[in-house]
Amino acid sequence: MAARFDVLDGIEDEMMYLEHANHCGNNRIGVIVERGDPFEDLGDRKFEERFRLSKETVWWLVDQMNDRLEFPTNRNNPVSPMNRVLATLRSYATGAFNIVIGDTANIHRTTVQRITSEVSEIIASFFPRFIVFPARADLQNVMDGFHQIDGFPGVIGTINCTHIRIQSPGGDNAEHFRNRKGYFSLNCQTISDHNLLIRDIVARWAGSVHDSTIFRNCARRAQFENGEIPHGYLLGDGGYACKPYLLTPLLNPLTPAEQRYNRAHIKTRNTVERQYGIWKRRFPILSVGLRCGLQKAMTVITATAVLHNIARSTSNEEPPEDPQMVRLLEELRGLRGPDIDDDEPVPQGELMQRNDAVPGRAFRQAIINQHFQ
Repeated sequence: MAARFDVLDGIEDEMMYLEHANHCGNNRIGVIVERGDPFEDLGDRKFEERFRLSKETVWWLVDQMNDRLEFPTNRNNPVSPMNRVLATLRSYATGAFNIVIGDTANIHRTTVQRITSEVSEIIASFFPRFIVFPARADLQNVMDGFHQIDGFPGVIGTINCTHIRIQSPGGDNAEHFRNRKGYFSLNCQTISDHNLLIRDIVARWAGSVHDSTIFRNCARRAQFENGEIPHGYLLGDGGYACKPYLLTPLLNPLTPAEQRYNRAHIKTRNTVERQYGIWKRRFPILSVGLRCGLQKAMTVITATAVLHNIARSTSNEEPPEDPQMVRLLEELRGLRGPDIDDDEPVPQGELMQRNDAVPGRAFRQAIINQHFQ
């Protein structure tokens, strides 16, 4: 795999040469670089392949952020708000090193690092606008949407966790982030709706933490427990404890009604797995891995979740795949070993450790008796 990145040495040498040329003696030579215009240079399909969003969506996004990205003057040829957003999107689309992103956009790698941090923080700050749990006015629409999948009533979301690969965070607690497959990750919980929108996200837990622990400690569970969400329930896999507000599949369905319940549960719960697939295909950085500090990694994950919802709200079509990224991801899977797949069955040991509450099991049986007989 190292051979793939040998070209970086040549790019590094060129960048060092340019820096040297710009600092001859004690006099700095001003160099004005021309930055291309992808809107003019690329067709619609190629643009979306490169930046993972349509031209119209990018224009809209820049308009939303322009006041926070605009420089007061044009001194020193600052990077425009549009090019700052495009550099960040290209980073999300490839997971490439800053020097490679900078080389394609005529931006220095340290500037790329600063740009991606700033833009990611701004996009992540849109979280309250674009990642919204169904409110009372929206609950019935969500329930109806889930019911149309396979007749499962009362569902307001499907829940699961996905592992996002990160570099070692260092420090005394670094090993806490190593998951059961042996690599460093953040275990990120999301709740999906029937349209594959991310309705809730928790992106701060280490890779060694179990899914059920994340849910037990999240604000959404507290709202269910306190009666702040009085209607509907979530669907989760067998790694969660069965609760009146979180229904899990039966471990050994025996009757025809129980088997129908399990089939409908699996088919309906599949929405969260599909949501992960679309999210990660749109932003391959989530599959390649995040080469940044821990806090920035959390910010990038949240920012891409916001962009996922914006993209889903404007179009249900996925962006065209970049053939080079497809090949790279295949090579990485062969060299790094298996990731924790989003649709991977819950390990038997984790199933045995569940603490199914009696009210949860009773509520589940009532649902089976009323709707799946």
